[in-house]
Amino acid sequence: METTPHDNADVHDVIVVGAGPVGQTVLERARAAGLSVALVERELVGGECSYWACIPSKALLRPVVAVADARRVEGASAAVTGTVDPRGAFARRDRVVADWNDSGQADNMTALGATLVRGHGRLVGERRVAVEGPDGAQHMTEARHAVVVCTGSGAFVPDLPGIEEARPWNNRRATDSEQVPGSLVVIGGGGVAVEMASAWQGLGARVTLLARGSALLSRMEPFVGEEVAHGLAESGVDVRTNTDVVSLSRPDPDGPVTVRLAGGAELEADEVLFATGRTPHTDDIGLDTVGLAPGTWLDIDDACRVRGVDGGWLYAAGDVNHHALLTHQGKYQARIAGEAIGALARGESLDTAVWGAHATTADFQAVPQVFFCDPEAASVGLTAAEAERAGHRTKVVDVDMGAVPGAYLYADGYRGRARMVVDLDGHHLLGVTFVGPGVAELLHSATVAVAGGITMDRLWHAVPCFPTISEVWLHLMKAYRD
Repeated sequence: METTPHDNADVHDVIVVGAGPVGQTVLERARAAGLSVALVERELVGGECSYWACIPSKALLRPVVAVADARRVEGASAAVTGTVDPRGAFARRDRVVADWNDSGQADNMTALGATLVRGHGRLVGERRVAVEGPDGAQHMTEARHAVVVCTGSGAFVPDLPGIEEARPWNNRRATDSEQVPGSLVVIGGGGVAVEMASAWQGLGARVTLLARGSALLSRMEPFVGEEVAHGLAESGVDVRTNTDVVSLSRPDPDGPVTVRLAGGAELEADEVLFATGRTPHTDDIGLDTVGLAPGTWLDIDDACRVRGVDGGWLYAAGDVNHHALLTHQGKYQARIAGEAIGALARGESLDTAVWGAHATTADFQAVPQVFFCDPEAASVGLTAAEAERAGHRTKVVDVDMGAVPGAYLYADGYRGRARMVVDLDGHHLLGVTFVGPGVAELLHSATVAVAGGITMDRLWHAVPCFPTISEVWLHLMKAYRD
């Protein structure tokens, strides 16, 4: 159903609010379907991932991990005579984020045929978005077919006593800083926390990691958190679990931060980083004008259409729908949403005959994730505990990766572990987890196996090359069959 334009609004087939990787992917798919697109962005084209998250964090981590890898190889270790140069690491980080200049990405979007509208976009009713430009001017846009919300998420910082006075870092400050603090307290036990603890310890800070729970990376297999905690401690990070922060203070704006813990203990550090979760950027995008609550995660169907909005014209892809707060998963959702919008614009129906092409099945069956700490942690699909809770009859297979020739050639004294969770009724993989140096590049093979439902009998004939770390698959398969 199309709208009749009014109020001198600029009309496009699709309006995408948010020009990060997710919004850009919606644009690409919509343009491939022959639809016109307005792309609205209030900050930098490229979004959080390009400038303050995935890209700069990995750029900072890479020299740290490269040096750690070299130190684990006899012969190479003798060549490592110094420490990571923070200035060089920061310069490399600045290059990969183009010095926070988005002109290149903006040009790429307009080259695809998008109309780029800079400013804060807000819904103002059905299929309509008002954009407040940097100069305060209002620009009205209207969509013939769909509006897609791709506004992402921001760092959640708890409302603790003294939080404003302490001026804590969030993920943005942790990735765009130009100075190495003498000491840094990282609060959190998830991916951002362990990655930034690895990075800043390697760059020269004295890092203390405080996790509220009993384990790090608690959504992965339990052994992952154990190995990551061991690796962090080995690098010099003071890792403390089961630790609650109750307040902070920084009476001198130029002085240290005092972190008070439950039980009365105190820590002092030059800076404090909160890595305690995310909150959706939906508080000021006009959700109330279409009957939704501002500041909430958006509930979507399998084609990324927002539930509770009549007409099926409003979509949400990426972090805002809370399915999986990962850039690659958001881009996957964007591909699904873009294809669905194109199909409906052509007059097709998203009925059972074509639904499979327009359903975000991987959001529930095969979500891959990697944390680039030292050691790396990678997983896809269900953990053993999740599979059991879901009612699957399973066999869990564990392998010591240090016994794989490719692994012990990669690093002397290689520490790592692999697990696969097998459905005994369907004889296929439900989940796979790796932890150890260099395991990130193993994950896509596991993702293909899980998403494709490849049977164990067939997987037995997928021969890994010798001597690579990927030969862990052979060890896993042998252990399963024995």
